[in-house]
Amino acid sequence: MFRLLCLVLLALPGLLHAETRVPVSQAEIQLGFAPVVQQAAPAVVNIYASRVVATRASPFRGDPFFERFFNDLGATRPRVQNSLGSGVILSADGIVVSNYHVVGEATDIRVVLNDRREYAARVLLGDEEADLAVLQIENAPELPALDLRDSDTVQVGELVLAIGNPFGVGQTVSSGIVSGLARSGTATGNARGYFIQTDAPINPGNSGGALVDVNGHLIGINTAILSRSGGSNGIGFAIPSGLVAQFVAQARGGRTLFERPWAGLGGQPVTPDMAEGLGIARPDGVLISEVHPSSSFIRDIRPGDVITHVGGQPVNSPAEVVYRMSLAGIGAKTSITRLRDGAEHQIEVELIAAPNSPLRTQIVTGDDAVIPQMLLSTINPLVIEQYRLPLMSRGVIVDDPGPYGARAGLRAGDILKSVNGQDATDSGSVARALEQVSGTLVLEVQRDGRRMALRFRI
Repeated sequence: MFRLLCLVLLALPGLLHAETRVPVSQAEIQLGFAPVVQQAAPAVVNIYASRVVATRASPFRGDPFFERFFNDLGATRPRVQNSLGSGVILSADGIVVSNYHVVGEATDIRVVLNDRREYAARVLLGDEEADLAVLQIENAPELPALDLRDSDTVQVGELVLAIGNPFGVGQTVSSGIVSGLARSGTATGNARGYFIQTDAPINPGNSGGALVDVNGHLIGINTAILSRSGGSNGIGFAIPSGLVAQFVAQARGGRTLFERPWAGLGGQPVTPDMAEGLGIARPDGVLISEVHPSSSFIRDIRPGDVITHVGGQPVNSPAEVVYRMSLAGIGAKTSITRLRDGAEHQIEVELIAAPNSPLRTQIVTGDDAVIPQMLLSTINPLVIEQYRLPLMSRGVIVDDPGPYGARAGLRAGDILKSVNGQDATDSGSVARALEQVSGTLVLEVQRDGRRMALRFRI
């Protein structure tokens, strides 16, 4: 009972920084989280999105015998696919943040406010990797908005509310606490993810909704759960408000794709065994194994160094390094704490985008080539970042194999290492080599980390 009374007290306006005490009236007990909900709920919206997808129609559909044999027979035809989720208004002029998986590639988006007003919206910026999207409500009057709180000030154990539209039943509020911070990759299988964990019940339809503190300030955008049943098991994840702020800033700057700083580093978390070998008291930080020659870290970081802080905040995984750099943004300078030979050093590094150097130079092989209509690119840091290739990848990548390349067994994302024994250094040289082939063609290809040779008689 004492626990319940303390929760009630924390929700009362004007007493958030006061000395903790037991509520003195029945009215205070009955309020609960109501003042926080009244403040935050109007800025949380329901989102209905539709997209057109291609499906294959079969003339045997519904036939109990032939359907299993000829289910894939038939031409493709468009079908409207609907999705349901939530969003958060972050400015009075109609800027809304939601999840990419709710609105990504949608052709029609409807935003329904808490008071049932409905407006059309369009996507300004989306990023599938971060699962965030920024929308603009069309022709809306001045709207209620939530204030962002610095997610770096959030602590484990804080009371939070999750507001959204679970299972399409309408706006719902659930409560819990922050049960973990700096969760990397556990929510979506994305090793570059970085999340706030909460036990506030989050269910399908809550995606894109608000995770707010007891002041009604936004600390995260609900994005995913860990569940075997599809419902809430008390392990939910939210994208921190710090990253949300960067998305909104880039959307207002006119970007349609989110641009992250590029580290050009390869590394792994420091384990207890590594810490002992490095002479470190605790297994903290990221041990650097590779530094790309084009990285802005090249002058100050070398393999064997341990990065313990970025921007003054501790990092314990590559995902945390990427997250901290993303908060600073391209063009900013950030402080890095480096541990080398047992000595700690503070350095400052300018954050850059992945360089397009040497030039990517996309080329389509001509009709004279042994494999025509194939789209090729020279591998550089920009391509490495786009395709998530190993850091030191070299050669030429197949952007699109085209109809002839696909028949030959090539796939998008394959790396060409050589053509008839000639090293594939850039897209231009590979295109020329394919025009000069006679007799036999041997392609050395790297796919998913494995090398193989494709041989053809011309």
